[in-house]
Amino acid sequence: MTRTPLTTLDEVQLLDTTLRDGEQMPGVSLAPAEKVEVARELDAAGVHVVEAGSACTSAGEREAIRRVASEGLDATVTSFARGVRSDVDRALDCDVDGINLVVPASDKHVETKVDSTRDDVIETTVELVEYATDHGLWVEVLGEDGSRADLDYLERLLGAGLDAGADRICYCDTVGAADPERTAEVVSRLAELGPTSLHTHDDLGFGMANVHAGLKAGADTVHGTVMGVGERAGNVALEEVAIALDRSYGVDTVELDRLYRLCRVASEVTGVALPPNKSVCGANAFAHESGIHTDGTLKDGTMYEPYPPETVGRERRLVLGKHAGRAGVQAALAEQDVAVDDDELSEVVSRVKDLGDRGKRVTDADLLAITEDVQGRERDRHVELLDLSATSGGNLPTASVRLRVGDAERVASGTGAGPVDAGLEAVRAALSGGDGSVSDGGAVSGGEGGATGGAEGDGVGGVSFELDSYHVDAITGGTDAVVTVEVDLSRGDRSVSVSSTDADITRASVVAMVDGLDRLLSAAAEGDAEAGTVSFADD
Repeated sequence: MTRTPLTTLDEVQLLDTTLRDGEQMPGVSLAPAEKVEVARELDAAGVHVVEAGSACTSAGEREAIRRVASEGLDATVTSFARGVRSDVDRALDCDVDGINLVVPASDKHVETKVDSTRDDVIETTVELVEYATDHGLWVEVLGEDGSRADLDYLERLLGAGLDAGADRICYCDTVGAADPERTAEVVSRLAELGPTSLHTHDDLGFGMANVHAGLKAGADTVHGTVMGVGERAGNVALEEVAIALDRSYGVDTVELDRLYRLCRVASEVTGVALPPNKSVCGANAFAHESGIHTDGTLKDGTMYEPYPPETVGRERRLVLGKHAGRAGVQAALAEQDVAVDDDELSEVVSRVKDLGDRGKRVTDADLLAITEDVQGRERDRHVELLDLSATSGGNLPTASVRLRVGDAERVASGTGAGPVDAGLEAVRAALSGGDGSVSDGGAVSGGEGGATGGAEGDGVGGVSFELDSYHVDAITGGTDAVVTVEVDLSRGDRSVSVSSTDADITRASVVAMVDGLDRLLSAAAEGDAEAGTVSFADD
């Protein structure tokens, strides 16, 4: 339901700075190909401006910006530039569409950081804007630390930038120090001058609130990063701005159904895991475990969700544990096309709760194994790990696997970024025919803190599968720590979650993946897969 209008605009533009401000997050460094990958996703989602980086940083950064600029994106591609002519020249060398020209606004920055005066900063800003526009660049002038600047001076500085030919100006809460009231006060003055953007950080947790206050005060563009990645507490999250404006105020920004995919790609290239409790992209955003919540959600999807998961490219997920109820367990079994009678369902629910009481996440594989035991069924395995060896010495980690696939054995090897990645690539190679070749796929990383990854690979008989997530938890300490690996795999519209525990992270990872694939292929062998026949014979 649309509430009181936030802005008179039907559309708010988004400027993404994941490739610049987001990359300033400690530990994040993107290669040119990774920047291009994220830029393509941003463009596919309809993001209006992509800040590709800071051309003054290094030759490697300039190469990355050039590659993004040469992609022919619909989005305006820009480079961050400081208040010096050489930065503008470097941006021109990268063939970008425009620059985000940052100039000091607060006295702290004017006097202490750059050892200048207010008048000199204004003079330099005017010269640089004229120089950039004379060379055909789109220009946005950002007053750095504007939220803590003298408002009269900030208005004079940014007004001079617009008079010199800048396309827009930007209110910058550079250190996330402002509250919504201060934001509204400043932006209401700036918006009287011309088109105004918002650049907010989340150090006080006000990042999103300041965006809303700024839009209500007259701004028309929001700077953000995917997942809110950035220095210190991060920037406002682009995907959260988009969904909030759409659902609460009926304001368009980007293609909402591309948001989850965008977050996953950004997570993979930055190495920043998707927080489970994050809106839009978190694993728990559309997950339900409580029996009461699950029952209500199955009856009416709006019961415990503010919007359908499909809106942002997600699917609803039923999580089983000690809070699970009959409706949730029955629905989870139905997703796997398993039928149970009332007595069997009661016993399955009881065993699921017992596992949950022991602190264990009940995966799809656990649920199916419980049900098979309750019904006295034995399942024929289609894929089974017989042997695994992995080495990580030297420059190229390698792994070899021996699998039983149907009635045949297959042996294959693979290489990767580490022994876990090599092991998973070896599995893909074995399932592709056991010829030792490695199919295309993304590296999978893991550690005690856990990680996520996503990659498509060629499966048995050419049937594709996707590794949706990969997570590692250490459940004991010391040098002999035991770890649990959880993976989510999917093929077409069918998915499965599996976990494996071992003292060897590589073995736990490979076993979990093989077990997951076995579950998926068992369903295919029963005739419930996509069109096409799955072959388990040697190629």
